[in-house]
Amino acid sequence: MTAARVVPGSARVALGRAEVAREVRAADRLAHELRAPVTARAPWLTAVLNQGAAHRFAPRPAAVVVDGEPGGPPLAAAFLSLRRRGPVTEVSLLGQLASPLPPGGPTASLPARDEAAAERLAAGILGLLESRRGPWSLRLTGLPLGDPTVRALAARLPTAVVANARSTRLVDALDGPVERRADARFLERWLPDLLAALPDRRARDFVRGAARLHAAAGRLELAVVADGGRLRAGLLTLVEGADRRPWWGTAPAGGLTGGMGAPVVGLTAPGRRWPR
Repeated sequence: MTAARVVPGSARVALGRAEVAREVRAADRLAHELRAPVTARAPWLTAVLNQGAAHRFAPRPAAVVVDGEPGGPPLAAAFLSLRRRGPVTEVSLLGQLASPLPPGGPTASLPARDEAAAERLAAGILGLLESRRGPWSLRLTGLPLGDPTVRALAARLPTAVVANARSTRLVDALDGPVERRADARFLERWLPDLLAALPDRRARDFVRGAARLHAAAGRLELAVVADGGRLRAGLLTLVEGADRRPWWGTAPAGGLTGGMGAPVVGLTAPGRRWPR
């Protein structure tokens, strides 16, 4: 079932896949204007929601939204994942539990138009947490440095820990004749061979669904090094305008290396209630 309600004095909350999917689409313009990473945009989050719908015990999605002008995009939004572990509700950012995530920089976003919207968004997130039965824990990872909602949350949570980390990016160094195409039919030709390199079934299912959604939206490039009809190496790259984000690939003979990525920030708060 889906549900939606208002957190008093703060923001609107939507629960359930259909409601959250609607909010994801409505917030995509805001995410685009604020240059949110491709993994915080509508195609990726839709793929995450689709995968969750296929699994009975998947976390429950939630959206906290600060509305803007009627008919326009919201002023701020947070897309979250709620998972029960015993008495504790574990709250994380929607999509951050997906695997594999593209390395090299922020993979999540709490888009907010300004500081005031970020403050209201933080209040709305805390309102959602306090509406849970029993204790909760909060773990927000993969965010860009200087995120204003993280600052607002940290100020409201006495035991919150904010930590920075340096990511490692995936470097495309494929050698030999490389065919690169952003074409859905090209993807379907090589997708089974690519997926065969992923040992985890759930990861295969997610890559399959996410790759197809991004290819349909023109946001995916596939690079292939082939020997006749045999795949020697392949790389999926997420594309958002001029930004290119190597995502996942296989190159047993070499061609995919690592390098220093951008810094990211995370916030964690322990599994209990705290007053605002």
